[in-house]
Amino acid sequence: MSVRTSAARPYSGTAFLKTTQEIILMITIKEVKTKKEQKQFIDFPLRLYKDNPYFVPPLYGDEKAMFKPDFTYNDCCEIINFLAFDGERVVGRIQGIVQKASNEKRHEKRVRFNRFDAIDSPEVAEKLFSAVEKWAITKGMDTVCGPLGFSDLEREGLLVEGFDQLSTFEEQYNAEYYGRLIEGLGYEKEVDWTESKIYPPENDDGSMKKMADFVMKRYNLHLGEAKNVNDFIKKYGDRFFEIIDKGYENLYGTVPFTEGMKAQIISAFKLIVDLKHVAIILNEKDEAVCIGVCFPSIARAVQKSQGKLTPAALIRLLKAIKHPTVIDLGLIAVEPSYLNRGVSAVVCSAVLDMLNNDGVEYAETNLNLEDNYAIQNQWKRFKEVKHKRRRAYVKKL
Repeated sequence: MSVRTSAARPYSGTAFLKTTQEIILMITIKEVKTKKEQKQFIDFPLRLYKDNPYFVPPLYGDEKAMFKPDFTYNDCCEIINFLAFDGERVVGRIQGIVQKASNEKRHEKRVRFNRFDAIDSPEVAEKLFSAVEKWAITKGMDTVCGPLGFSDLEREGLLVEGFDQLSTFEEQYNAEYYGRLIEGLGYEKEVDWTESKIYPPENDDGSMKKMADFVMKRYNLHLGEAKNVNDFIKKYGDRFFEIIDKGYENLYGTVPFTEGMKAQIISAFKLIVDLKHVAIILNEKDEAVCIGVCFPSIARAVQKSQGKLTPAALIRLLKAIKHPTVIDLGLIAVEPSYLNRGVSAVVCSAVLDMLNNDGVEYAETNLNLEDNYAIQNQWKRFKEVKHKRRRAYVKKL
């Protein structure tokens, strides 16, 4: 146990936190139950990273929704949340999830950990993870893995490279010491994801466009059209989810869509998607065989308001949607029977068109599994800068 010094130094620019070398910790763990504790759980990372220029919060309302009786994932998940206190001060948090659909799909007995945030203290980390591990055992589980959310549509993976890069709105930022804390508790790497910045090729000779046109003609494909977002959902919504389910079925951590998940995606779709950033490819029967959905980056728009949709934040949000400088690559899925027909060239051509729009500087890929060679090779058509890496850990109990 360390001894308090007379010259306490703020941690990571946040005035309320100090390193473990400067404070005496008297750690207690509490399960989140009250409204006050729910607010403390949501607010902790906002305070921890208040002055961090790379941290981008989720929408505050979405985090509050986790504690509602009608929460989207209550039908397929068991959830528990813990806070770590040093006296009256919150110094860490963690969430445990039994994703029943995932366990049934893979014949596993796993608990996922997520929303782990803490000061740089092995003691705080040990007590938080111990709470989740003990809960996992009471649920008959034999493994803990993460960070993973309720589904792969949530933020996932621990940042292990790229700490000086702005997070996208879709992914979580964390300090560099998190990996050391987690690995010190016996957790090991299970999978890694990489993230890249994508720029137009330095010498664009038009080959990407030519290849896309060739594939479209060879397989009698054409682009789907819609008058607006509501029309798009009406025309292609069911097939949209079917293709993503098929395309993502064997990827790490994925689970089938429930009706609640679909409704959640549609709600987000209506909020931030502009149809000029969506590509849907149809066959001769007007059946969708490939979908690519990109989002204008809203990271800066929500950063200043700490995820709250204030009037000023809404103005910034609308500006980011209408005049994006960065595009986030969200969902790209191909009907399995078309995987080896070069359809990815059509998606790449569509991304290139987005990059060539006035004001757009680059696109961010978000998470790509390091061994998903089909998607990794796809970005080689562009000028690519791999700038982040994320990791999922696993530990047998």
